[in-house]
Parts: sequence; structure tokens; C-alpha cells
Amino acid sequence: MCLRVEDVTYHYPHFELAATSFVAPVGELAAIIGPNGSGKSTLLEIVSGHLKPRAGGVWLDGLDLHRLPPRERARRVGLARQDAPLLFSFEVRDFVRQGRHPHLGRSLFESPEDERWVEWALEMTQLTSLADRRVTEISGGEFQRAVLARTLAQRPRLVLLDEPTANLDIGYQIEMLRLLRQLAAAENFVAVIVTHELNLAAELADYLVLLDAGRCLCQGEPEQVLQSELLSRVFRTPVAVDRNPSSGRPRVTWVAP
Repeated sequence: MCLRVEDVTYHYPHFELAATSFVAPVGELAAIIGPNGSGKSTLLEIVSGHLKPRAGGVWLDGLDLHRLPPRERARRVGLARQDAPLLFSFEVRDFVRQGRHPHLGRSLFESPEDERWVEWALEMTQLTSLADRRVTEISGGEFQRAVLARTLAQRPRLVLLDEPTANLDIGYQIEMLRLLRQLAAAENFVAVIVTHELNLAAELADYLVLLDAGRCLCQGEPEQVLQSELLSRVFRTPVAVDRNPSSGRPRVTWVAP
């Protein structure tokens, strides 16, 4: 089973996403990278099923996501936006419990099964001790984990995160992506992120999709995509790519003039 994105396109008045395809297997982490305005978030919205492409399609476990009823799609796809506004100061547990809404029956109240997955998501993200705190009273890194926990409580087959490490220190960044990758493998779901953090993607992603100006320039394992000449051209600044001595993974470094 896998996520299959096939020749999807989209058009805004001043931007066009050209035909883009990629496959992300269950249990792996794929990262969409590229400069600002390259189409990363547009592609993520199409993959989520929220934005219908002009052409092409998105299939998850063989099902066309854009043909599924919204409630059925919400059970299968979890899209976490880190900058979503907070309208109320929920307790962390109540915030995470929102992830169970697509599964609620006619009673509109959570069942013991729902509560079990809420507690599981809190435990997986190490938030159990903060469950009774309000989301406005926890740190930025803890809130990012709460957003992930809410998505995990949904028990989707596809987890999508838009800039999950934005505004986090390096410790929280590594913790977030390492946790996501471990859970994708352990719980058998597909994970796709949009990120500007090239070195984090190099270390923790299994597959990269590089966009620039609405075009997919390259995709593959980090070693295939993170090439100095290509990255220097795409990001319009000279970079060098060598190997992280501790992991052997590609390492991207800005070249000072």
C-alpha cells in the first residue's frame, strides 16, 4: 500500500503547478522541499484532497482521494497546519481529542475507543503529563507536538505536515521528525512533510521531492536530490554538499563569498 500522486497540475492567476508525480510507501517519510513560492504548499493541499487538481489524481491504498466523501477522506488523511489559529484555550487533552471528530457516530460524543486513541496519541508524543494544561500555557515545541498528537489521534493512513519544525530549536526539530518517522514505520502510515530544513530532510526523510517555480526538478533519495550544483541554482546561492561525518548522510552548507 502507498500514496501515489500522478501528474497533478494546478493553476492560479499568477502561478502554475506543472504535472508532478511521486510515490510514497507506507512506513516512510517523504519531504517536499524547495524555495519560497515553488508550489510546496499547493502540492500538499492537492495531496490532502482539499484542493482538486486541474489534471491528474491522488490515490491512497488504491482509492482516489478526490472522489471520497469529505468525512471518509478525513478518516484517512490527517493534515496538520502548525500556524492554525487557536480560537479557544483548550486543555491539551481536549485539543488532541478534536482529532477523533471524523470518527464520531450519531451521538457526537467520544466512545471509550476514541478516548483510548487520544491517550495513545498523548503518550506517543510525550504529552501525558501536560494533558490538563491549556494549549496557551505550553511552549512552542510542546504545542507542535500537540498538533501532531491531534493528527495521530485521528488514526489516518496519510499524515501531512506543513512546516512542522518552523520556529523550533534544533532539539525540538530533530525530536519532531524522528518521532514522525518512527511512528510512520511502527503504525504503518504514509508521512509527507513540507520543509525548508534541508539538512533535517537529508537526515530523516526517506524520499525528497524538489520543486522550483511550480516544476518538479528532481526526486529520489536524499543522495540523489541534494546535489550542490542543483541546489545552488534552485536557491540562488552557492552551497556545498558533503557528508555528515556522524551519519554519512548529505550535508548542505552555505558557501561564504
